[in-house]
Amino acid sequence: MHIHILGICGTFMGGLAVLARAAGHTVTGCDANVYPPMSTQLREQKIRLIEGYDADQLNLKPDLFVIGNVVTRGNPLMEAILDAHLPYTSGPQWLAQHLLHDRWVLAVAGTHGKTTTSSMLAWILEYAGLSPGFLIGGVPENFGLSARLGIIEAQQEFSPFFVIEADEYDTAFFDKRSKFVHYQPKTAVLNNLEYDHADIFPDLAAIERQFHHLIRIVPRNGLLVVNGQDKNLQRVLNQGCWTPTERFGMENGWHMTTVHDRSLSVYVQDELQGTLNWELMGEHNRMNALAALAAARHAGVPAQVGIEALSSFKNVKRRMELRDVINNIYVYDDFAHHPTAIQATLAGLRDKIGSARILAVLEPRSNTMKLGVWQNNLAASLNQADQVFCYAHQIGWDVAAALIPLGEKATTHHDLAAMIQAISATARPGDHILIMSNGSFGGLYDKLLDALHSRP
Repeated sequence: MHIHILGICGTFMGGLAVLARAAGHTVTGCDANVYPPMSTQLREQKIRLIEGYDADQLNLKPDLFVIGNVVTRGNPLMEAILDAHLPYTSGPQWLAQHLLHDRWVLAVAGTHGKTTTSSMLAWILEYAGLSPGFLIGGVPENFGLSARLGIIEAQQEFSPFFVIEADEYDTAFFDKRSKFVHYQPKTAVLNNLEYDHADIFPDLAAIERQFHHLIRIVPRNGLLVVNGQDKNLQRVLNQGCWTPTERFGMENGWHMTTVHDRSLSVYVQDELQGTLNWELMGEHNRMNALAALAAARHAGVPAQVGIEALSSFKNVKRRMELRDVINNIYVYDDFAHHPTAIQATLAGLRDKIGSARILAVLEPRSNTMKLGVWQNNLAASLNQADQVFCYAHQIGWDVAAALIPLGEKATTHHDLAAMIQAISATARPGDHILIMSNGSFGGLYDKLLDALHSRP
């Protein structure tokens, strides 16, 4: 089959393209504002990439057009597809029908931690010799790629297991259900649930409804792995649940206790499963680990084996990734963009470094942030930082006013170069610079590293 993917440079659609080609399909695609690393990854996979959405791409004559959710009515290629009555489908629908339909799908859903938990789960299954396929919205450092089919080499056939990051964002302009309802998981992780994606969900209840749609399709012989501390998830379960449930983060479920420093005892209720030794920061990562262990056990991996696997887990690109150390100044790259994630990331770093200074550098870039939904929560989420630099370019609300509770330690900038200069002038040996954005941040990472390197 020849598929042509509209919006191919998105994380999900790019991963789908790699999987489709590995499965033997002919894959081409298009997108606007094409840039690395996805454009580079696609070309390395010999996937033809066209910039823009010109209607003359109909001349490629694919068997099917696969439409990303970035595409809207008015898109010239989409309009031409509709006018010509050509076949099209969404990315999640194509994935479900062609690659997931006969596999044990382990889906990880939640407002926060999906990428990290999916990566942990995939690594546990890999460590146990199960060779899982996966599609993850980031690059797990243990694998070095965001998607793979999962082939058992000895039999040259698909592994039964496939791990997928299950996003609640909508599927396509013609299918407003959340992506995750297409995946039909046997094992579903519900990490947490907060209000987000204000561009498509009017309120928390609308997101809860989508999560309950997911719960409705998990079979009776499946498993729900649920954050036992999350009241919003409990409210979703109260709407109806037909599947066995295991909870984490509570004493009558999966939980951890600290032995010393980075050594943690893992329990299921009062039964010790083993001791986890690792370098990851923060309570949020401990919760992610518990969810992954529970999901992996449902797939047949004993908890002790899962704990051994997590001891060698290397985290995910852009999740507290240490980019460089320059004259004893540590520079981290992190994906945090929601107040809860910002607060958790800062708390994890503070726990690791003690009283050393943290310089938090934030780009409030997500649609929810741009709409100002979380402006009243922003200052509190940054409270553990010693200095805050916030990039307010193209933000339609008063960022400086929102940060007033932080006093003089917070500054707001509209010029990226000026902000980089201010950070460089402020940083001193022993500092930890934490950069947080769910985008490219205008290339700030490399520009700041260059500025620090060039200081006297």
